[in-house]
Amino acid sequence: MKLKKSILGFVAAASLFVLTACGSASSEEAEAVKIGVVGEINEPWEYVKDQLASDGIKIELVKFTDYATPNRALADGEIDMNSFQTKIFMEDFNEDTGNNLTPIGDTVIAPLGIYSNKIGDVSEIKEGDTIAVPNDASNEGRALRLLQTAGLIEVDPSKGYKPTTADITSNPLNLKIEPLDSSQTARALDDVTASVVNSGMAVDAGFIPTEDAIFLEPVNDDSAPYVNAIVVREEDKDNELYNQIVEAYQTDGTKKVIEESSKGSSIPVWDNKN
Repeated sequence: MKLKKSILGFVAAASLFVLTACGSASSEEAEAVKIGVVGEINEPWEYVKDQLASDGIKIELVKFTDYATPNRALADGEIDMNSFQTKIFMEDFNEDTGNNLTPIGDTVIAPLGIYSNKIGDVSEIKEGDTIAVPNDASNEGRALRLLQTAGLIEVDPSKGYKPTTADITSNPLNLKIEPLDSSQTARALDDVTASVVNSGMAVDAGFIPTEDAIFLEPVNDDSAPYVNAIVVREEDKDNELYNQIVEAYQTDGTKKVIEESSKGSSIPVWDNKN
């Protein structure tokens, strides 16, 4: 009788161990990879999320409303990856904060645009008008270079990709250039003549960049720093799961979603040598 009880006790304990172990494994399998994105509209990542789910990989999209927070969240370990920024923006963050975030895959180029609720063409901009631009170093420089391409100002060429308003060398219309947080440039359209707005912010504001911008940034050989990337902490750059997610993103299926959802406003670039 004692032996029988001992055997039953052993079986029960073993069963409990197996159930506990299985429960722990299930919990680990269910843990999602957190990817930081900006804005509410992220069709390509929703598509990738659905594709990976069939392989048992769970993605949680953590949505931010500004460009400053996703990198801090990644550096602090609150998220695992992010996908919202140009390489030059990431480099600025690393330089300013001493972090070492690293790109592990290219996504798109999303051309910057000039938008207006008051005029229909840049040729209508007149003496003394106010134009809003993003105020972080890389996007401000990009915006000023775009205004130069549009023929409105000239900037010091020695400043490369990062001129500031102090580097404007010619401003024949005496335009007032007003730097604002990137998240505010679209919201300021009722208060300024025109605004330079990042593509994602423009889409969230209801614009289709290829249709609604009064001037759209050209994509050419100078566009390499403006390639958007999937970014991780440096110690995670060889993480197999994270690189598997990059591979899942860089497919023809995702490319089709990008082209359809952005109406050609975002250009997939992972097949290019940028």
